[in-house]
Amino acid sequence: MKTKAVRLYGEKDLRLEEFELPAIKDTEILAKIVSDSICMSSYKAATQGTKHKRIPNDVAENPIIIGHEFCGEIVEVGSKWADAFKAGERFSIQPALVDETGPVGVLSAPGYSYPNIGGDSQYVVIPEEVMRNNCLLPFNGEAYYHGSLAEPVSCIVGGFHANYHTKPGSYVHSMGIVEGGAMALLAGVGPMGLGAIDYAIHCDRKPGLLVVTDIDNARLERAASIYTVEEAQANGVELIYVNTADEGKGVDYLKSLTPNDGGFDDVFVYAPVAPVLEQADQILGFDGCLNFFAGPTNPEFSASFNFYNVHYAATHVVGTSGGNTDDMIESLKMMEAGKLNPSTMITHVGGLDAVIETTLNLPNIPGGKKLVYNNVSMPLVALDDLKGMDGELYQGLAVIVEKHNGLWSPEAEQYLLANAPSI
Repeated sequence: MKTKAVRLYGEKDLRLEEFELPAIKDTEILAKIVSDSICMSSYKAATQGTKHKRIPNDVAENPIIIGHEFCGEIVEVGSKWADAFKAGERFSIQPALVDETGPVGVLSAPGYSYPNIGGDSQYVVIPEEVMRNNCLLPFNGEAYYHGSLAEPVSCIVGGFHANYHTKPGSYVHSMGIVEGGAMALLAGVGPMGLGAIDYAIHCDRKPGLLVVTDIDNARLERAASIYTVEEAQANGVELIYVNTADEGKGVDYLKSLTPNDGGFDDVFVYAPVAPVLEQADQILGFDGCLNFFAGPTNPEFSASFNFYNVHYAATHVVGTSGGNTDDMIESLKMMEAGKLNPSTMITHVGGLDAVIETTLNLPNIPGGKKLVYNNVSMPLVALDDLKGMDGELYQGLAVIVEKHNGLWSPEAEQYLLANAPSI
């Protein structure tokens, strides 16, 4: 079968090509990819080439397909997996296989390491190690893009699970956020922060107090219009938005919002900015856990941390850079049940022919997630710009997006797939 895909040949060398996929073996599965969301990790892989630990050294001769946040439909199932999977079923993939048999050993992952599977392709051959490691995940949600966003959502879920707390006199770590406790999300109204607000309000282990900060009123107001104080209250969470750039809204004010001014049990940092990280340290309460979620690009990045409080107040720090398979399964199930809506993370949509330019320029494109549909020809378009664009497709999408409070939606996806030109 022929497929069009974006393949990596070396540093900043991405090519949209058509090539022949091999016939599947009895141990493999053929699948159609419908959507992929573009991640900063793909930018890092594309710009680093073989310097990236997940990229094979021979990509110049054997290019790999990029993209690892994808969702699609199974087309054909090898005999080994015929009892577990059926043609026509929707799926998402956990790309972190942790399997020594892949092209680069234990670090092998779809979207980085394989010539015949990656998110930015029309069709792929799913290798045996994906199924063997329970990383081919059934998805029964109403929209493909939900499945694409399950991987970034799982990173949020994993962060909540990775936090830990202790009790005096015990060395046992109690994993997870403090249920009913005080939580702060600093720089928390970007795409991942919005997803964290959604999860904090709707998960089964909620904080009692959720304080979300930023330094941009427009971004805070937008977040508050999507995740309202009233909705949070209906789910048992007191939600407070704070602009920490305002006078008097610094460390002391933030701590004053917590019970007895005692500080926060869980603090998440969603921007790799030293002053934000230091503020997070300063608002921790006794046994408070700081989760440095935002990944810095500078390997020398550092910030000060109060080690007096580490010693006497049992404060601690963790860092998470992804979710595991259980986190992704939880994300998929919550989306299927309508408990999570990752639409808030998406700010741009496009077709397969927009992938190369978008990936190589990702740090310079503002907004949140960039979603692509692999069988569509379309430039990358910001949802906010749809109203001003000519053409029946864009005007139709503009009406649907406006109807859904400026957000992408299953209705918008269905309209795009039915009306956009094929690639």
